[in-house]
Amino acid sequence: MKNKKLQAMIAIGMLSSISFILMLFNFPLPALPPFLKVDFSDVPALIAAITMGPVAGVLVALFKNVLDWIFSGSQTGVPVGHLANFVTSILFIMPVYLIYRKISTKKGIMVGLGMGTATMAIGMSILNYLVFLPMYTYFLNFPAETGDALFKSIVLGILPFNIIKGLLLTAVVLLMFSSMQSWLEKQRAYYQ
Repeated sequence: MKNKKLQAMIAIGMLSSISFILMLFNFPLPALPPFLKVDFSDVPALIAAITMGPVAGVLVALFKNVLDWIFSGSQTGVPVGHLANFVTSILFIMPVYLIYRKISTKKGIMVGLGMGTATMAIGMSILNYLVFLPMYTYFLNFPAETGDALFKSIVLGILPFNIIKGLLLTAVVLLMFSSMQSWLEKQRAYYQ
């Protein structure tokens, strides 16, 4: 039992490190706000969730953001963007984990990735409207958007960004899934 816990901690540490490195290779999408950047750091968190359970996936998402915050810093000391990234990761990986746990097939992973993309896009639109954009305004002195301008920013910027990000993550995971499915199942059987 201790050996399995130690192996899980090592795996979470390794996946967190890979996730952090992938987070460094972020890029903006044309025609969308430049502060919104796509990265593929949620893939290791998703692998952790599928193989070791949801807590492992959440820990990988947490550690990658903590590492990035430590190395990149924050002008105000308040990691608003890192907090938003952490929530985005959870909104993406949890539906995939829950659906794949019930339907452990390619169809299950596809449905899970679709639900994860929808959950992330809708959830982050709502959370940006209610929480994160007001936090940016308060802590980082960004110009405050209200009313129609804020709604437009969500509908024309944040919502399409998260849909595109989810589709890109889905494409990467599906490309990897065919070659990794048997390995993922062995790891799931070992850790759970």
